[in-house]
Parts: sequence; structure tokens; C-alpha cells
Amino acid sequence: MTHHPTQLERILEVHLQTLALTLRAGTVRQYRCTIRRFLAYLRGAFPRVRCASQLRRDPHLLGWFRSLCEQQPPLHIESRAAHLILLRRLLDDLAANHPSLPSALVRREDIPRQPRCLPRPLAPHDDSLLQQELHRTDDLKANALLLIRATGIRIGECIHLSLDCLREIGPGQWALLVPVGKLHTERLVPADPEVRRIVARILALPTLAPAFQLAKAHGLLLPRWGGAHTLYMPLCRALGNAAQRAGCSTHVTPHRLRHSFATEMLRLGVSLPALMQLLGHTALKMTLRYVQVTPQDLQREFHEARQKAARTHRLPTLPLPSVITHADPLGIHQALTATRHLLEMYRRQIPDLKTQRKLQRLDRRLLAVASQLDRITSVEKSGKIGRSREPISSVLGEPGFASLIGGEAGKNSIPASIVGFSYARLLTGIRKNGCSGPAAKAVPT
Repeated sequence: MTHHPTQLERILEVHLQTLALTLRAGTVRQYRCTIRRFLAYLRGAFPRVRCASQLRRDPHLLGWFRSLCEQQPPLHIESRAAHLILLRRLLDDLAANHPSLPSALVRREDIPRQPRCLPRPLAPHDDSLLQQELHRTDDLKANALLLIRATGIRIGECIHLSLDCLREIGPGQWALLVPVGKLHTERLVPADPEVRRIVARILALPTLAPAFQLAKAHGLLLPRWGGAHTLYMPLCRALGNAAQRAGCSTHVTPHRLRHSFATEMLRLGVSLPALMQLLGHTALKMTLRYVQVTPQDLQREFHEARQKAARTHRLPTLPLPSVITHADPLGIHQALTATRHLLEMYRRQIPDLKTQRKLQRLDRRLLAVASQLDRITSVEKSGKIGRSREPISSVLGEPGFASLIGGEAGKNSIPASIVGFSYARLLTGIRKNGCSGPAAKAVPT
């Protein structure tokens, strides 16, 4: 009996042909599989639904969701989520172009949440045993697996590497050209001497292979007699056999080699943006998953941070001469800076907030003194100090003052912080009251 396609089937097929213009062949096959499953369900459960306008969320779509959950053998949650995502995009596109089709037939909350599993790198002991076994085997498949482990590339990218994938990008600098792969990106992965040795070994091994295995090996690093699938499964089997011979404690897949590479790079200090480029990710969110693969490192860094917090932090010391040898603005500024520094250290040691506020006000006064000193210095440079044009040395020429601040070889000298503060107050008083009369009258009590 000939099956006549319904209006809904024709619309979906036309739209799928439109998507095929921009999507990859594998993605189109996934869309076609989802459409075939959905239409088969409608023909069996709702044979009267023939037009797109007849589709309803309940019972047509919700019924299909239930049938996916009840299928035997059961579908994996990732497969169910993929079917719903693809059908949602198809129906949303159709609703935008065909007003008769209801919108929001598949909603975001319908898509099952997938368990967020951490990447599974190999344990260091298993990783070491596996690499030793692959080096011992030293055939084409073993070297291809070593190349995946040494560069972190995907197995599909390794299968499609070209003969000239090893490129010299500078004097003594080499990189592996990884072809366009899963995320439609092409990248250069740095190649150390070990990677170059592996590539050279792979290039030498095909000369020993039978002719029928090189049927479709033109221009490719890894020879094969058919499509990519003819090399994918042999590589997986070779890895499983090598892991079994090496005595690995867990099941090993090619992608776990990639996880092991990412974990090793993180432990060696590679930054996340650099690791994103090495792995060929298009978003940093994808790379952030690999931060969680080192719980031992997380525990170590956490305890190191706690130990650092328990230690007392040394406060920075400010060099301060014990004696001021010159009564000039620079020496006064040094004394004021040191005084404010010591005052701030003392304030941080006091738990009483009221006392801390008082010390802050005192610090602001010292800052005002320094500001006034700057003004006096600028006036002195222009030859104008107050109402008098006498040099400051004559204004402050009281007997004994020079010896007090260390003029006589530092005898009976006063610490710099006290002298600086007193000298600043003296200058402030001189500026406020003028220079006429004795200087002692200008000093505030």
C-alpha cells in the first residue's frame, strides 16, 4: 500500500531541506531521525492529525514525550534530550513561518536535565602504566593514542589529521595543525619534541602496512581503507586492550585521554584561556568544567590558604632617620609621612571604634599640616613669605633651636617625628600671624 505524505510531513521535509543548506550532513541525519520518530508516533496514536494546524501540545506532544520515556529498551537521557531539542527548533521555525501552527509546543522545561558529570581523567598511576604499555606496543594505533594523550585532541580530529599537520611556526617552534572538527574550529597545538617524535614514527609505520589498508590514506596522517569509522573502532579496541594489559583499574576511553591532558595542563599552571585554546573550546564555560577534576589540588590549596591566614602578616616598615640633619621642607615631609604611618598602624591595633575615629581626625590634621607646608614652600620659592621678605632662616633664628634639631653634630637631638610635627606647627603659626615680631609669638600654645 502506497503511503501518501500528509501536509505536516511535507512541511517538515521542506524545512529540513532548507536546514541542510547550512548544517552538516551528520546534523541533518539527526534531524531526520527525530522527525521520523515523531511522525511514526503520530500515525500510530493520532492517525487523524494530518495538518500542522491540528498539532496541540496536549495530547500530541506530551504523549510523544511519555512514549520516549516508556520505550523499551529505555532511551538514554541524553538521547531523549537531543530529540526534544531538535523537534523544538523545527516546530519553532515552522511557527514563525506558518501562523496556523501553534507556538511553544515544546518548552524549555520539557527537556530533561542531564546529570552534570565531572570529567574523568585517569589516575596518575593508571596514566603512567597506560603510556608505558603504548610505548611498548609501538604500532600505528598505539602511537595515534599517544598523540591524543600528548596533545589533548579529540579522536575524530586525530583521525582527520593531514600528512603535513606538523608546522614550523618560528625558529625552533612547532605546532600541530588540528583540522576543523566538532565545533567547526581549526587550531594550532604546540608540539614539543615528544609530539614531533610521535608524528615522525606514525609517518614511518604506514610503509609497513598492506596496500589495501592505504586505499583511502591519500593526504592523511593515519592510513585507512574506508571511511573514518574504519579507524575509530579499531582505535577504541586497541586502547581497551592496552589498558587491560597495563593493569588499569578503570575502563579507559579515548576521550579520557583528553581529560587527562587537560588535568595535567592545569596542574602545571596553564591558565584557563590558554587551556581553552589548546582544547579547541569556543566558550570558557566549557573549559571551566576541567577546574573540578582535581579535588586533591583543591584540598591542598584550601589548606595552604588557611595556614597563610593563621600566620601574622608583617606590617611594612617605613625607613626613618633617627636624626633630622636639615630643617628643610623635605625633612619635614619625611617626618610627617612617618608619623602618619605609625599612627595608622597604631589605629589598626585598637579595637575601640571611638578611639579609632579620634586617631583618624588626628591623621587628617597631619595631612592638613602637610598641605599648608606645601603652600609655604611654593611661596618661599617665589620669594614671598607672609608680609616679610626675610629668609626663613632669619625668622627661625632663635638661639639653641638649631642645636635642638640636631645642628650640633646631633647632640641632644629629638626624634624626627616630634621635630617634624613641632616644626610644621611653628610654620603654620608663622604664616597665620605674619613674620613681624619675635618668632616665639607665632608658635601656638
